Amino acid sequence: MNPNLAMKIRLAIFDFDGTLFDSMFVWEEAGKNFLESLGKEPKPNTQEAIRTMSMAQSAQYIKAEYGLDMSPEEIIAGIDKTLENCYVNLVQPKPGIPQLLQELKACGVSICIATATDRYLIEAALKRCGLPGYFDAIFTCDEVGAGKDNPLIFRKALEHFGEGRNTTVIFEDSLHAAKTAKADNFKVAAVYDKSEKEQDELKKIADFYIQSFEDIKWLQDCFNS
Repeated sequence: MNPNLAMKIRLAIFDFDGTLFDSMFVWEEAGKNFLESLGKEPKPNTQEAIRTMSMAQSAQYIKAEYGLDMSPEEIIAGIDKTLENCYVNLVQPKPGIPQLLQELKACGVSICIATATDRYLIEAALKRCGLPGYFDAIFTCDEVGAGKDNPLIFRKALEHFGEGRNTTVIFEDSLHAAKTAKADNFKVAAVYDKSEKEQDELKKIADFYIQSFEDIKWLQDCFNS
């Protein structure tokens, strides 16, 4: 990437699951696996209901929906236990991500993660794949106190880096998070992931659409805008 391309963008905020890493498959069964470990029969709508929630919101929902005699913290710990092996040993970056991170760092762009997944799982995956050095900060929904139905996590990133919306791009694969960012006047680069079924709507609301990080045309468009 030509260093001049990075002059207008100084902060890149990346979602993790489905954006940086090909890991949404982990979450498609997370709630189901946890409930089954307790001897509970998962309801058909549970996974879809918690899909857009933070871990804390999901725990509250599961506790109420299934009448569990557990604290939200215990539920979160139980869900994390079902996920650990995948983050510690399995999930991989999407094709082109290591090269992209190298390019952004070379151009002086600050890079951070804004995710609904617990920090220690993210850190485990990054460490295994040799990527932690590229990220200047990690923000999680539970740590900031709001899910991605609220722009707080993106605002916290701006505050941390001292940047403005005009010099920031948010990378998201999910429609609900992209809508939240756009409604708060952020520039959004939508990332294709098969887990998001509303691709046409995602394309409509995003400033840029990335089918693959291996195709650099979107990068040139994004950093020249």
